[in-house]
Amino acid sequence: SFFLCVRQMTDLLYTEKDLVTSLKDYIRAEESKLEQIKRWAEKLDSLTVTATQDPEGFLGHPVNAFKLVKRLNTEWGDLESLVLRDTTGGFISNLTIQRQHFPTDEDQTGAAKALIRLQDTYRLDANTISTGDLPGVKYKSRMTAEDCFELGKIAYSDADYYHTELWMAQALKQLDEGEDSTLDKVTVIDYLSYAIYQQGEMERAMDYTKRLIELDPEHPRGKSNLKYFEFQLEKQKKAAEEEAPKQKEREKRETTDKKKKKKKKAKKAFSLIPEREKYEMLCRGEGIKLTPRRQSRLFCRYYDNNRNPKLLLAPMKQQDEWDRPYIVRYLDVITDAEIEKIKELAKPRLRRATISNPITGVLETASYRISKSAWLTGYDDPMIETINQRIEDLTGLEMDTAEELQVANYGVGGQYEPHFDFGRKDEPDAFKELGTGNRIATWLFYMSDVSAGGATVFPDVGAAVWPQKGTAVFWYNLFASGEGDYSTRHAACPVLVGNKWVSNKWIHERGQEWRRPCGLSEAE
Repeated sequence: SFFLCVRQMTDLLYTEKDLVTSLKDYIRAEESKLEQIKRWAEKLDSLTVTATQDPEGFLGHPVNAFKLVKRLNTEWGDLESLVLRDTTGGFISNLTIQRQHFPTDEDQTGAAKALIRLQDTYRLDANTISTGDLPGVKYKSRMTAEDCFELGKIAYSDADYYHTELWMAQALKQLDEGEDSTLDKVTVIDYLSYAIYQQGEMERAMDYTKRLIELDPEHPRGKSNLKYFEFQLEKQKKAAEEEAPKQKEREKRETTDKKKKKKKKAKKAFSLIPEREKYEMLCRGEGIKLTPRRQSRLFCRYYDNNRNPKLLLAPMKQQDEWDRPYIVRYLDVITDAEIEKIKELAKPRLRRATISNPITGVLETASYRISKSAWLTGYDDPMIETINQRIEDLTGLEMDTAEELQVANYGVGGQYEPHFDFGRKDEPDAFKELGTGNRIATWLFYMSDVSAGGATVFPDVGAAVWPQKGTAVFWYNLFASGEGDYSTRHAACPVLVGNKWVSNKWIHERGQEWRRPCGLSEAE
């Protein structure tokens, strides 16, 4: 699944570059062959024009007679061999080898769905995506009408008629504007009218069907669809006429009730908005803002974790990101050299990221986590142990019972939808195999800047933490009592533009008994 990870998609770029080089070699070989054939043809054309003006006189010269026999017996055979010479071998051989590593239909569908996901999350219209006019882009790229049509078809195959309409309409718009394309307008309009019909907009579907018939009067479904739409519209009209008196009576009653219960409509409270909507709002940077009073309690400081000897001479820059739950960010906590080493170690091991099944505790893939990850230990490189020790020095928590360092790279529209890091009471076996208790805390390194998107958001409280290379954020998943803090439910927003690398450390309960003593109440 190439679309899950930008790192592996970069390999595809080099594969394509190699194929282009091979294709150019083939073109040069073909051009050289054609040049030889062209020279031969021009030479013979001149010769035959002269010879046919006086054939007997021309052949009266013994050398001309000899050369004619020689040409027909030998040279035309050589020319035949030249024409039949296969120059495709190197290119075809390379293409066959490389094709084993090409993306599959699953990859293409996954990449298309990722674009649709970005469109929804960041409220982008089809034209904005098609023109490549995205925030923070370095390399602008336009979509062709065929690209838009392909997206529409993938949405159609999922019975997603809303997105089918958006992308078929975009494909038609580009064709109407005169884009040079092999795509047939009739095919696009056929999909478009059906998608609109499926959404209950009969009149618009009928308008497009009329246009389809104008372009192709013999279309197999056009006329029958038009008759059906006309019949359904007439039926709806009659039903509406019969319903009108009853509707007026209902409206009268509703108006009376409203007058009795008239209240000022308050703005929809953030807490009452559905989680999916909150998640997308936060990803767009539309979350709630802290009140001035709460904001005044957030500070930045030089942090030495109660005079830890390793931090006394070089305390770490720490800043408060949120108050409830308490989320802190450490600045310049990991160097560029360390980041590159972690990436180098992780790249060969990247596999589709998994989640812990809440029932069985077994790791498995999930459609709501779109990324690839790898796990690193101190045995892989001493530097990993150094980083683990740094986390221990800053948090004061035992790392021997923590999970390995997980490195993740997010691909096209890469995301991790809202989830808890800790195991809830209805998931008693969540981390049973590890034998180290629940996940008490999460440490998250940001190993790249992201041009647009990619925030870590906490939908229940309205917090959004944005990626900043070289920093790390930390929060407790459990209260000191061991009870789960449900306000830590969080998500990784889809990456709109850029490449997102993170690594995280899930710290467990065992070994923390004296480092973070149990509280006296559940919410402590």
